[in-house]
Amino acid sequence: MNASWIVTHLWLIPVLPALAAGIAALLPQSRRITAASLAVGAMFGSLLLALCAFANVLMHLGGEESARAVVNFNWLQFGGSWLRLGWMLDPLTAVMLVMVTFVGLCIFIFSIGYMAHDANFTRFFCFLSLFAAAMLGVLISNSLLLLFICWELVGLTSYLLIGFWYQKPSAAAAAKKAFITTRIGDLGLFAGMLWLSYSAGTLLFYDNGSGAMEHTALAVLASHITAIGISAATAIALLIFCGAAGKSGQFPLHVWLPDAMEGPTPVSALIHAATMVAAGVFLVARVYPLMSFGILAGGSTTALTVVTWVGAFTALFAACIAVAQQDIKRILAYSTVSQLGYMMLGIGVGGVAVGMFHLITHAFFKALLFLGAGSVIHGCHDEQDIRSMGGLRKYMPVTFAVYGIGMLALCGFPLFFSGFWSKDAILHSASLWSVSRIPFYMGSFAALLTAFYMTRQVAQVFFGKYRGDSHHAPHESPAVMTVPLILLAAFAILLGAIGTPLWPWFTSFLHGEVATFDAAGFSEPGLVPVMLTSSCIVFLGLGLGWWLYGSKPRQTAAEPDTLEVATPWLFRVLGDRLYFDELYAATVFRLNAGLAIAADWLDRSFWNGIVQTVIASVIALSEINTTVESSGINAGFDGGCSSVSFSGRLLSHLQNGQVQRSLRAIGIALVILLLAWFAFSWSVKA
Repeated sequence: MNASWIVTHLWLIPVLPALAAGIAALLPQSRRITAASLAVGAMFGSLLLALCAFANVLMHLGGEESARAVVNFNWLQFGGSWLRLGWMLDPLTAVMLVMVTFVGLCIFIFSIGYMAHDANFTRFFCFLSLFAAAMLGVLISNSLLLLFICWELVGLTSYLLIGFWYQKPSAAAAAKKAFITTRIGDLGLFAGMLWLSYSAGTLLFYDNGSGAMEHTALAVLASHITAIGISAATAIALLIFCGAAGKSGQFPLHVWLPDAMEGPTPVSALIHAATMVAAGVFLVARVYPLMSFGILAGGSTTALTVVTWVGAFTALFAACIAVAQQDIKRILAYSTVSQLGYMMLGIGVGGVAVGMFHLITHAFFKALLFLGAGSVIHGCHDEQDIRSMGGLRKYMPVTFAVYGIGMLALCGFPLFFSGFWSKDAILHSASLWSVSRIPFYMGSFAALLTAFYMTRQVAQVFFGKYRGDSHHAPHESPAVMTVPLILLAAFAILLGAIGTPLWPWFTSFLHGEVATFDAAGFSEPGLVPVMLTSSCIVFLGLGLGWWLYGSKPRQTAAEPDTLEVATPWLFRVLGDRLYFDELYAATVFRLNAGLAIAADWLDRSFWNGIVQTVIASVIALSEINTTVESSGINAGFDGGCSSVSFSGRLLSHLQNGQVQRSLRAIGIALVILLLAWFAFSWSVKA
């Protein structure tokens, strides 16, 4: 692929929102329109450039030249070697750039109306732009180091956005929780990055056959066996997956993601739909050659097996927790955790195209649901408890219509919604996984729970009678909020067309091939039975949800939940999120506190004692040194100096310049010498 203008200038896509963030940071809070215009304008410019990049990749599909183009450059020099960075444009990058910029643009526009009355409006758009720039930097990186730099910027800006209302203790705590939890996963990613650099000699993904994701380096990594019996390739892949699990809320690092709801609703949409949580899944897709190296047909590798089981478990247990939540955003948060598990499951059993297709469709309908929830909260005067809502379809018809579309897409309603095709592709791949069919059953049960808890939510929010404050009736949101919802709803339906067995465009695109219509696609082994089973599961979940909540609507906010009446203990356990936070508080946090106390004791009693002993020894030695120097060395030196001085004074009398004294001294000396000579001579004769 010849380096076209868009390839060489791909860096402009993240730089535009970064510049908008930098300028907005210098603006006073009163320049609200300027800040919003900069943010929206920069994101729109990035979208146009992303579309150009997408078109560039389309032009090279199925040709003799590769659909991947890279631009690498020297960054820092160490002795005779250079540390190199670079960016890349390939089908995976292109489709992610379009998705992130388009969904991000919709969220930015929605935020103008949602945050209109916030005193820190300008600062909010500064943080949004910086967040988008960091995520776009992750997408274009052809170096794991550059990706890691942008990855950490995503973590920083998510901390700033989740804790945007820092005056609320819960928001400040949620921001710290998200930052620290994701850093735990990032330690694994950092260790894997160092190991990869040491073993492969580079952190570039692709570099004319010498990149870390190319065959030469992968073969070297696979040939090195570690002390625990796995190859270096597997160990590095698992370490990198730790970082992905943290960002994408996989078990057991999922606990930060539901609490991230403390940020403004557009932040929830941005984090939980198109950007931050998608970064982990994208990272696994980017290093898929490392994770799948040596895979056999229909089989798996150790790394992909771990990804599959973690994804399947995450999908199921998060769906269970969502069943008993009362906060409209928290239900969607646990739904996101569940769907991220689906994506990991899809990559593990079906490859990059299967998992990424669900990521793309999920980005649109989950952004729609979160923004729809924001519209509901805005229309209900900041109420988030679904027990205090009800009957909103009469007050907010547009929001109800688009929210219903998002709900059906998430549930995977057959044929007409994108979620059906992306979810079924995952379940079909799971049903054919040679290692085990248990992930297929786990994913199927999670699909049933998804349809159930979303029906429960919609029934309590939009049906029945309004149970909120009777003095403040709900109202529809302004057009600046509803128009982005309508656009997202349209894509929640239409995107399914690019991933059907009849026209598998998305899979062909990621493989760099030209898609063709093929009616034989439905004849794949097990596909139709899975589709029928999935459809029955969705209808069963919808039916159970409507039977329990739609046909018997809640009358008052204080009325107990139907499931709570039937199984109070189970509802309480699920409502308390299976006590994962309490478990961590009783184990990890207590262990950390114990280690801190032990470290404090060691510091004060042991290390401080050693330090004080050394200090006392040094002081004693200094006293001895002072005594020896003063009484011995200095005294001897001073005595010697006094003797020399006395001798000098005596001799000075002979050197006073008087000649007669000198002659007298010579005469006396001569007399003494003669007397001595005579005495000596006499003694000899005698």
